[in-house]
Order: sequence, then C-alpha cells, then structure tokens
Amino acid sequence: MKKLIIALVFIVVSSLSSSAARLKDIAHIYGVRNFQLVGYSLVVGLAGTGDGQQIIFTLQSIANMLERFGVKVDTRQLRTRNVAAVMVTAEIPPFAKTGTRIDVLVSSMGDAKSLEGGTLLMTPLRGPDGKVYAVAQGPISIGGFGGGGAGARVRKNFLTVGRVINGATIEREIPIRFVQNNEISIVLDQPDFTTAADVAQRINENFNASIANAVDAETIKVKVPITYQQSLIDFIARVENTEVKTDTPAKIVVNERTGTVVIGENVRISTVAVAQGGLSIIIKEAPQVSQPLPFSTGETVVTPKTQVKIQEEKTPLYLVPKTATIRDLVKALNAIGATPRDLIAILQAIKAAGALNAELEVI
Repeated sequence: MKKLIIALVFIVVSSLSSSAARLKDIAHIYGVRNFQLVGYSLVVGLAGTGDGQQIIFTLQSIANMLERFGVKVDTRQLRTRNVAAVMVTAEIPPFAKTGTRIDVLVSSMGDAKSLEGGTLLMTPLRGPDGKVYAVAQGPISIGGFGGGGAGARVRKNFLTVGRVINGATIEREIPIRFVQNNEISIVLDQPDFTTAADVAQRINENFNASIANAVDAETIKVKVPITYQQSLIDFIARVENTEVKTDTPAKIVVNERTGTVVIGENVRISTVAVAQGGLSIIIKEAPQVSQPLPFSTGETVVTPKTQVKIQEEKTPLYLVPKTATIRDLVKALNAIGATPRDLIAILQAIKAAGALNAELEVI
C-alpha cells in the first residue's frame, strides 16, 4: 500500500500591531485594469499536425481566406493537414499606447495534434465592444515537444497551446478614467471593514487632512487636494506608498485532496478535550497446499489460512486551554501524537463541537 503523504502548512503572520504593507500591495485604483481581447484565425505551416478533414470550420476559413485573395476553391476539394483553426487571446495593460507590442496566447479549436513550427496569420483582436484594438501575427512558440512511433509516444507540455512573443501591436488606445470630480477610489483586493477603516485613517495622517473616507469594506474614496490637482501622478504615488495595517480573519483552509492545512494566527480555540487514537487491523493470508503422495489417486488441496491482528493505540486525553492560540493547538496535537493526516479530522471535530472560533473552509 502506498503511503499517504500529507503536507501540514502553518502560516503564522505577525501581530496586528506590527503587520504593515504598502497600500499598492493590497489594493488597486478603481478604473485602472487590464483589457481582454479575443480573435479567431488560422495557423499555417504545420508539418501535417493540423486539423483533420472532419473539422468543417477550418476548411471554410481556408476557403474564405483564399477567396479574399481572388482564389476560389471548393471546401470538398481541400486536403490539408498543415492548417489549424485557433482562438487568439491577449490582455492590454492599462495606459498602453498605440504601437505597443504585447504577447498573445494561441489555442487550437479542432483536432490538431501540435502547433509546433506554425505561424499565426494576421488576426484582428476585438474587445467586448466589438472594436479592433490590436492586430496579431507571427511564429508560435509552444515550449514543449512530442514524438513517438506505432507503439509509444512521448510528450512534454501542451502542444496545442502556444504563445506569440510580442506578436500583437496595439492599434487603438483604451481610454481609462480613474479620476471623477477630483476624486479617486481605492479598492481592496480582500474586502475587510477593519482594513478599510485603517486605510482611510493612514491616508488622512499621511496628508494631514481629512481627504479619505471608507465607503464600505472594499472601497475608500480619496479626494485630490488642490495642491495636487496639477500633479496627479505624484499624489497617487504618495497614496500607493502609504503603509497600512492589514487584518486577516480567523480562518482555516483545508485541502482534503492534497492534505494541506493552512491556519491563520488569529484562530482561537475554546476549552475542549482532544483524544486521538488509531485502530490498526492487519489481515494476512497464508494458504497451505497439501500435495498427495507420488503415483497416488489423491488431488492437490489448498487450505486457506487467515491471520487477523487488531492493535489499538493508547493515547491520553489532552485538554486544550480556553482561548488557545495556534501555538497551543500545535502543542496539543504533538502531545497526543497526531499526524498531519489526522489533523483534518481533528479540526472538523473541534468545529462540530463549537470550540473552534474560526471559519473552516474545505477546498
């Protein structure tokens, strides 16, 4: 039997009085974001690893493309494995200007075996509004390889997904409005009322003025002072580098598939007694074979013989003190000899008993 390896991870953060982070690391300015683009195109130059004859939309796309160049063909007469239909996606970073080059991701849509060595044809990339914001074209890099024969094949990474480095050129700039009525909005990545209130307080202390106000657990409104209205970038840079205290909720995250357990520092446990014992049952089959004498009329007989052994570990009952911290919990688990494999069941039992003052999330 394979041994089950379970990883136990304890994340212990600093106390609230000393945990600090820059505002830019835990939040972002509302309106400043990436912009997704998507397009459909063909990849040519494949060495017989493209879409098959049954992929109708690939044949139609080839016929339509050739028709634009004045070549009329019947899709029923096309016999090519060097072309694959693909979807092309990209993200435009904020404030990107016309002429800026970005990477694009190319993904096969049909039954192509590999995009290795292929070239992406000119592809208009459109945004959610249907307008073309970039145009992509170029050789594809898949970062893998594959090969084999009739009896076996070998492959590394995915061969039907590739990237065109700097393959798209931005043709239309995306307008970004992040200042409205001389006010910016800061959005926390992890909404929390305590953190939002502290962010507003720290910004007011930084500028020695009441310019920030927490609207909810996620949004902080900040007014641009008159002295910074002509130098908005300097104002935002000063706001982003404001150090704030971060608050994390009492939470335990358990991944039962990998056996990973992550426990935050704020987790508290009320008075509870914990006992953990293991019951081992070992079953061995030792069949005995009875052979007849030579030249006799007897038959060979197999007699089953089963040995069953039951062993129960004796473990003490350990009392976890009231409002125990994560250190007390680890000490208690070590005292009863619990393994990381048993920790998940113990935490679920403590939560069911109502003694775990934290949220238990199973992913």
